[in-house]
Amino acid sequence: MITIIPDAPENVAAFKASSEVTKQDFESVVTPEVARKTEKFEELNYLMLIDTDLNNFTAGAWLEDVLLGLNNLAKWNRAAIVTDSSGIQNFTEIFSVLMPGEFKAFPKENLYNALYWCQNGNEVEG
Repeated sequence: MITIIPDAPENVAAFKASSEVTKQDFESVVTPEVARKTEKFEELNYLMLIDTDLNNFTAGAWLEDVLLGLNNLAKWNRAAIVTDSSGIQNFTEIFSVLMPGEFKAFPKENLYNALYWCQNGNEVEG
């Protein structure tokens, strides 16, 4: 299941993935919200909090995620992946050199910092 994170900054499309994540989740939640944000702000600031095991993402969900990236390629500004999985964090850092915009991984305990970074490109001073 994917839900919108309700207290995210207005210019950030922020989502939480939990339990099983399907193609339908992307089609009914992520894609419309991304379209709304890119239409309003003409760029995409995206955050995905992964609060489930990656095995819970169906093949259709992965395909929709890839299509989301390709369909909005020119609009990517900042994307934060929030997870405690070091493998996903490392992949995000490597992936960032292949995509336009900035991609950054954050541990779950730094969700607020990730939202702040997505909003304006800065991290909270700690």
